Parts: sequence; structure tokens; C-alpha cells
Amino acid sequence: MADTVMPGPVDASACIREAVCIHTRKIFDSCRDKDCIEDLRVYPTTGSQVYIDSALSVRARSAELLYADVNVEAITFHQGYYTVDITYYYRVTGETSPGGNTVTGLAIFTKRVMLCGGVGTVKSFSSDPMATAGEADGLPIATVEAVDPIALHLKLVDTSMCVCPETAQPDIPPYILARFGDSLVTGDTAKRLYVTLGQFTIIRLERDTQLLIPAYDYCVPEKECPGGSCQDDPCTIFSHIRFPIDEFFPQDCSDDSTK
Repeated sequence: MADTVMPGPVDASACIREAVCIHTRKIFDSCRDKDCIEDLRVYPTTGSQVYIDSALSVRARSAELLYADVNVEAITFHQGYYTVDITYYYRVTGETSPGGNTVTGLAIFTKRVMLCGGVGTVKSFSSDPMATAGEADGLPIATVEAVDPIALHLKLVDTSMCVCPETAQPDIPPYILARFGDSLVTGDTAKRLYVTLGQFTIIRLERDTQLLIPAYDYCVPEKECPGGSCQDDPCTIFSHIRFPIDEFFPQDCSDDSTK
């Protein structure tokens, strides 16, 4: 089948079979952010607070993005524009000194962006139980893509020796609390932990729309599904795995592939 057209760039001489109307989401506006979030308070677990109170310093080890809660609201004085409010929930892990004890806690970061989402007056309803609620009220759909942040710094503060800014106790959803397996300390403590994070994010506003696109043919996979036989022994299966050369030779900082 030399004339089969595969997904991707096609030759100008390729024959378009038909024009097809599809239902998809069109991106009306998008932005990317590189946030350096300084001195974000960490609410440690009860077990971690014991180690924090007796520590002299805490070294940052890692940070994990647990969830991002996204809300869209129309801007009344600027038609077609919307605010996107995002609340990020992070699990921050550090190591105390002295002692080398592992401590974990929750950090919360909220930000707002303004994007153009077009004007939509049509209310769309679907029998799909997973359909987004935004389709029914005419709002565009906000999509947030983010990677785990970089834990840049952890700062340990003795509350008796500084004027620490008062922060209201956060309203933490139950599904976030369940990720820690222990209760979190959100009140006043002898020592507080603050983290500085580096976060990369892409935010989009999308709407359902119908587009007319060229179609070449049905997309039929050419590759067969690989699978081991139930009769294969573990060593035979292992012999088919490629040797992970890259794991033994770290990439150089000047390598273009790392940029």
C-alpha cells in the first residue's frame, strides 16, 4: 500500500478523498507562565511538625503537583474576556538538619489570568455523563497543563523571633487531605516552613466548534500489537528489552536535546 497516507505532513500531490465536518474544541486564547513562587507557606503533617520544631534548617528535596482547581468567570465590562482562577496544591518534601528526617507538607498557590474566550450564547447539553459543565452555561473551557514544580528553597522561620505575616487557615478539600495519610498543621506553630517553587504552566481557553477538514482515508494502524506469549519464560521476555544505555551515561549540559 504505497499510496497510504499516514498522519503528519503530506505531499502536495496527495489526493484528498473528501471534506469532513468534525466536532472538536478550538483554542481561542492561550498563554504560558514561568512562575517563581517565593515564600509559600508549607502546612506540614503532624508527624513532620515534631521534626521541624527541633530542626535548625530544612533542605528542599522535591515538590509534587497534586491537583489544580480551575474556575472560569466572565468579565462583565470586557465582552469576550474571562478570568481563569487556578489553585495549585503541592506536596513538598524536605530533610531536616540535624537528624536527616524526612518532612512533608502541603503548599497552596492561587493565581489569576485573563484570556479571550470568544462570545458564546448557545447552551450545549449532552447525554455524555462526563460532559463539562461549562458547556451548559455558555462559558469556555479552561485547560491547564503543568509539570511538577522545582523545589528551589526551603526556609525555616522561628515565629518567636520574627513578625510573620498572618495567613488565614486554608480550606483544604478532603481529597487533598487524603493524599497525605495524616492530619495537617494549619494553625500557629513555634516554627514555620516556607518554600520557593519554580512552576511552568500552559493555560488555554477552548470552545466546542465544528470544523471542516480534508480527509484522506480512515486511520488504520499499520503496526501490530506486541505481546508476550504466556509460555515465554521471564528470561526470554527480558531478552527483548533494549539495553538502557542512556541511563548509564548522563547527558552533557551542552547537549541540544536538553534545551
